[in-house]
Amino acid sequence: MEIEIEDPLLNNNNNNNQKVVSDEAGSSSLSLSSENMNSNDYVDDTIEEEDDDDGAFDYDDDDGDYMFDNDQDNDNDDDDNDYLSMQAQFDNVDLPPGVEASFSWLGNPVSAEAKLGTDVASSSSVPVAVESPVCESAETKELVLSEEEMKIKYKDFKLFDIVADFSDHHFNGAGFQGLEPPRSWTKKIQDEWKILEKGLPGTIFVRVYETRMDLLRAVLMGPEGTPYHDGLFVFDVHFPPTYPDTPPMVYYYSGGLRLNPNLYDCGKVCLSLLNTWTGNGNEKWMPKKSTMLQVLVSIQALILNAKPFFNEPGYDDRYPGAEGERKSKAYNEEMFILSLKTMMYTLRRPPKHFEELVGLHFRTRAHAILSACRAYMEGVPVGSITDEKIPDEKSGSKSFQVAVARMLNGLISNFSRSGAADCDQFRV
Repeated sequence: MEIEIEDPLLNNNNNNNQKVVSDEAGSSSLSLSSENMNSNDYVDDTIEEEDDDDGAFDYDDDDGDYMFDNDQDNDNDDDDNDYLSMQAQFDNVDLPPGVEASFSWLGNPVSAEAKLGTDVASSSSVPVAVESPVCESAETKELVLSEEEMKIKYKDFKLFDIVADFSDHHFNGAGFQGLEPPRSWTKKIQDEWKILEKGLPGTIFVRVYETRMDLLRAVLMGPEGTPYHDGLFVFDVHFPPTYPDTPPMVYYYSGGLRLNPNLYDCGKVCLSLLNTWTGNGNEKWMPKKSTMLQVLVSIQALILNAKPFFNEPGYDDRYPGAEGERKSKAYNEEMFILSLKTMMYTLRRPPKHFEELVGLHFRTRAHAILSACRAYMEGVPVGSITDEKIPDEKSGSKSFQVAVARMLNGLISNFSRSGAADCDQFRV
């Protein structure tokens, strides 16, 4: 299946202009005027792992990315024991594909003050978020912002901004290496900035760098109605010297988790528009037409979708009807658990320049996330809650209900420490 989405700047209805066609090979292909998907290593072997031999850019995470800050602090909070015992399996900065990130740092989160304040600059090549003493709960400390002030700041957080510190960027070592970029390249990047500033939807946030125009960082919110709802997903982007003749390089901060067939645990993003997957015609990167905005909207709308199981090439044909729906629901359950884990370490170690957004987001959305978890524990299917309305259907698996229950109290403790009020009502 191939899906095509028109450029949001050319059509105000960004996400509704999708065209579905079938390619000759019967594989799935995603496109924003483009796009596609590749293999997945599903935990229960529902999805078979396929080798990645396309010779693409090496996305291995070996440079001290912010999610893997390797401190050794411990927290004996009983509410987190189940979560910590489930997560604290490894304690290495460099994670090979398939190995989850260590969560030893869960005991010392970024405080609500740090997240709701200004960005903190760091000259370290392995930046560490500002630390402050852990508070017992939202009730035992003075909240930095009132609820109304918090909602206003959250709503007004800039979608696009230019910042200075790029020290923790994944592609920090790439670029022109001190050479002056061509004027044509600089002009193209400036054009991209203008498109992003005018055209970003309200759920995609971008920071670019005044002294490193080749770098960009984006945070995407997981769409409602998907197993990624309410999550924050972080991507670093590099515009190579050959841009726009070649597409941008995009790295996903996975935390060692494979939560989508197109988002590899090594950080690779598999998308036709990035030329990291097969595609025909305008599914691929087109130097004179394709934009960075198209890439970001494609990732959010076409990768983080309601049925990511079918992003796998050929799975529409291989698993038709009821069997496909059963496998898709099981896959969604697995992906929601991984999304909760992603929330956890993003909350504890937010990306630079997005500390405030992360704090505001999870303080604002804590009750909706916890309500969804309680509904899922009662059998409500993953992704079926829209506008915070809970359906009557109860088809979730027992094992999934148990998995969510094991994580719930840990989520509550961390949301409370971040400044979210009245979360204890959701405890089990």
